[in-house]
Amino acid sequence: MSEQNLNFKVNVNTEIGRLRKLLIHSPDSGLGKVVPSKAQDWLFEDIVHLDTIRKGEYDYYIKLLMYFLDPGKIKGKLAEIDSEAANRNFYKPNHPDFHNSTAVIEIQNLLSEMLEDESIRKKLVAAVCAIEGCTYKVQTALTNTPAKELAEIFISGTLANDTMIFAPIPNLIFTRDVGTTINNHILLNKPAKKARVRETLLMRYIFFNHPLFESYRNNILEIPDVTMHFLRPGDEPAFSTTLEGGDVMMVSPNHVLIGCSERTSEHGANEAIKLLFEQNVVEKVTVVKIPSKRDYMHLDTVFTQVKRNTWVILNSIAHSPKYNPYEPINFLKEPEKLEATTAIQFTKANPQEPKHFEHVEALLNDISQNDLKSTEPTKIIYSGNNTFPYDSREQWTDSCNLLAIKEGVVLGYDRNDKTVEAFKAAGFNVVDVKDLIQDLESGKVNTETITDTLILMPSAELSRARGGFHCMSLPVLRDNL
Repeated sequence: MSEQNLNFKVNVNTEIGRLRKLLIHSPDSGLGKVVPSKAQDWLFEDIVHLDTIRKGEYDYYIKLLMYFLDPGKIKGKLAEIDSEAANRNFYKPNHPDFHNSTAVIEIQNLLSEMLEDESIRKKLVAAVCAIEGCTYKVQTALTNTPAKELAEIFISGTLANDTMIFAPIPNLIFTRDVGTTINNHILLNKPAKKARVRETLLMRYIFFNHPLFESYRNNILEIPDVTMHFLRPGDEPAFSTTLEGGDVMMVSPNHVLIGCSERTSEHGANEAIKLLFEQNVVEKVTVVKIPSKRDYMHLDTVFTQVKRNTWVILNSIAHSPKYNPYEPINFLKEPEKLEATTAIQFTKANPQEPKHFEHVEALLNDISQNDLKSTEPTKIIYSGNNTFPYDSREQWTDSCNLLAIKEGVVLGYDRNDKTVEAFKAAGFNVVDVKDLIQDLESGKVNTETITDTLILMPSAELSRARGGFHCMSLPVLRDNL
């Protein structure tokens, strides 16, 4: 085993500890092949311009991650990396000039490396061809395809001659959804939508077969279906066992949040709780049931953590709508239960007596004060500065979906103006990523000393895909707080 693999460590016990390693996937050619008629089936809200999403947006994400996680790869080399002659090769997975960072880890490269093993390649080709309904001739041809080229085909759905043989998996850029690191375990997802089955299969093979995760194979957790699920009639959502990583948050060393949402079912949450308790991974799991609506999709689209005592959240999720008992309508029809948000906490020691929180804000305060021992009052920053209609407009463009690169330093989209105002009012600095990168390159700013900062990232195309930087990251190593 290589020295990198021997030294590789998996451990995440908060959402805000200093980020050290994460899995990402750079926008591949499949994103540029999403067609309007299939966009929603493939879980994209719109079609995106591939060149802009890469060069104009995602490249800045990679640069920023490099300065914080792997500065030796970029500091002092930025002009050369971004030169016309370099042709963006630093950002292209599988290219000889790709950064190949051991901290900012590209999934496509892990897939390529794993496929070098002939036995694994044959198994994975057979599995992909089975779920995609490929002919035997296609399966044979793919089995004999070089590993790097095959990895690109598996992800983009397209052969080297630009022929599509199956659908792309554009959601792979949202690496959070394929799994979540919980202490030194990785909980794999069970996707709710067919469009995500192939990416889940690819990630399962990587986690169980790539040498990087060899020491952690016994710590990879898979959620089983409910007993004899195959005897249930049809594909009834009420009985499905689904869970996606955007609904799982590791908020303190012994406490996980699981959202029941459009993508994670009650059965999925139930099986995850049992698994986490049986394997002694955590002591507490709090289930947050949010409205099952496309607007919200996952727990991390409605709130994320910024600091030990600071959270950003959509107000209507923080506090369920209050119903006026004097309104005649309440005598005429039942309140819409789907609009209510509840938080129920289960403990390993006493799971049959869960604790109910009055509202989600009370839960966040409990995490800050009791789990994380904050010495300051809990602060809540609201999407859109809690102003109608900007609260819901900006939540739709991921104002609440922020990635903490260290405590108090978070990445968010530049388009959410009212939320930016709320951050400023809460005492945060706000900086454009392009300016910050120049200051990091010149040495004017130091990653170790930067504090309480919202870093604004370009978002015209990325936001069309309905996911922010929390979605576009799968942390595998964070420092303890």
